[in-house]
Amino acid sequence: MPERIEQANPTEPPHSFHIPVMGTGFTVDTPLRVARYGITSVVSIGDDILVEQMRGYHSRQHDLAFEAIGTDEEDYRARRITAYLNLLHELVEAQVEELRRAPFESGSDITRYFELLPESPLKQQYRRMQTCRDADTRREMQDRLRRCVTPGRIDVNIMTKVDGDRYQHGRKLPPEECVAMSALRGFAQSKLRSAVVFSAGMNRRLYTYAAEFPDFLLDGDGCLRKKIILKVSDFRSAHLQGKLLASRGLWVSEYRVESGLNCGGHAFAAKGQLMGPILEEFRKSRTAMSEELQAVYNKALASRGLATTESAPPVAITAQGGIGSFAEDVFIRSYYGLEGTGWGTPFLLVPEVTNVDQDHLTKLCEADRTVVRLSESSPLGVPFWNLGTSDAEETRRRRIAEGRPGSSCPKGYLSTNTEFTERPICPASRGFQTKKLEAIKAGAAMDPVSDARTETVLSKACLCLDLAGGVLRKCGIVPEAKTAVCCGPGIADFSRIASLDDMVDHIYGRLSLLKDQARRHMFVTELELYVEYLRDEMQRNAIGLIERNNRYFDDFRQNLNDGIEYYRTLAQQFRQRKRQDFLKDLDELKEQLEELLTETIGPGQLALAPHAASGL
Repeated sequence: MPERIEQANPTEPPHSFHIPVMGTGFTVDTPLRVARYGITSVVSIGDDILVEQMRGYHSRQHDLAFEAIGTDEEDYRARRITAYLNLLHELVEAQVEELRRAPFESGSDITRYFELLPESPLKQQYRRMQTCRDADTRREMQDRLRRCVTPGRIDVNIMTKVDGDRYQHGRKLPPEECVAMSALRGFAQSKLRSAVVFSAGMNRRLYTYAAEFPDFLLDGDGCLRKKIILKVSDFRSAHLQGKLLASRGLWVSEYRVESGLNCGGHAFAAKGQLMGPILEEFRKSRTAMSEELQAVYNKALASRGLATTESAPPVAITAQGGIGSFAEDVFIRSYYGLEGTGWGTPFLLVPEVTNVDQDHLTKLCEADRTVVRLSESSPLGVPFWNLGTSDAEETRRRRIAEGRPGSSCPKGYLSTNTEFTERPICPASRGFQTKKLEAIKAGAAMDPVSDARTETVLSKACLCLDLAGGVLRKCGIVPEAKTAVCCGPGIADFSRIASLDDMVDHIYGRLSLLKDQARRHMFVTELELYVEYLRDEMQRNAIGLIERNNRYFDDFRQNLNDGIEYYRTLAQQFRQRKRQDFLKDLDELKEQLEELLTETIGPGQLALAPHAASGL
């Protein structure tokens, strides 16, 4: 009798990792490259202009009719997003059907699907099929394996901070027309059965709006057509946001814990709260939190006349940011009980997965920590990881040298500043920078840090335009586009272009792509970044560029101290050699922290008051 092959469980993804959102353009069409192989990825949907350009591009690539949605049409932003997501959905469905029909032979898509899988019962069944000698039994095993093919999800990302009012023909539009709410509406009205990732913090208005769409509510079978994922940097934020959403009848299906600093793009430093202790709090408290949120959730459902749940719906905890090796991935998944991990920055070196033009692939291969910097580039005022050798950065510096700083701001998604105008404008725009530089110059005689303030103003970059530059150049849509690259510091651990198969094999420990096999552990790297960040904050505070009170630095110091002690205990889980290196690195960073908190910065100015620097 042929061996029974279990059908794939749709609630359990084939792979233990996902590919997070990267910029606006790097993963905008990644599902078309990886979803048929069971790999979930995340698409940014905030830029409706880019989304419409990509819909046109892929329609032409697949000989499909394309009718542009013009800016004079009603609800054009949301409709563009819906149309693009529906196109991705239909193309991926067609790819999966073609894959299921493919022969099990070398080089075929279905063979690649199973070869990419991690070690699992399904992978073992595939191996047994390969060695089966009976033709009829082998054919039956293949048919059953085909039915087990499960595509990766096409998830979307919405930055909750991109929520400013929008204008058209000088008229202020209703709140529903803001970037975030338009994007949410576009996703909610699409055919996708996937998830939206809310990133960058709490947004009450957006969360309330989400409850208006039936797809975010339980259906008659107790299922969610569309799920909510929260990207968070600490347990408290996850708990508060989860409770807020539950009170509106919305369930958070996944909490995606991202390192505060050891990540790509925007970095949300959480006063020195380190990833390990944060994951530990989730490990210990996830069940209690889920039960508490279920009570709030049921109360909200009952108030809306909807059926309640007998037990808490499933909740996944995943982590991303700085993971660079198979050993790190396995350890954090097993020790903290995670359902998965996110691998972002390394995939920028995989051209068949992400959109990086050839020039910047070369620059990324050569990148080290001297050119990948935590910058002030973002108009949102949030620290931002930036490749300093990118075309966009070179263009920004050239404009400054020519006396024409700032961008023409063709998209305006980050127009939030009203310091000089009634209608918000972007801090990276030429209009804002011209006015701000004049104001700084006028008060320079009374401001000892006017040069530093000038540098801050000039550092702002046009991320709306330039983070899409890579895909616009690669696809030939705008060949002259300038590219900004928001890689994380982990790019320095990799130095060569890789295939999808290579990178997946690296993640699963079947080969290693690391430049230095003795690289520091991801937890140590994050701690080092936080010590550097604290040093910078202290220097800026000492000269008056920012205002931080002693309580801020006290909390920062205590969190780092607590994290170091936590890691000393955690090190007992490591093998002896790894443990020795890990503890040695902790000792070095502890010493740096002690020196930092007692040193003097600036003439006669202590970086911290004596009580804040003592007791470490």
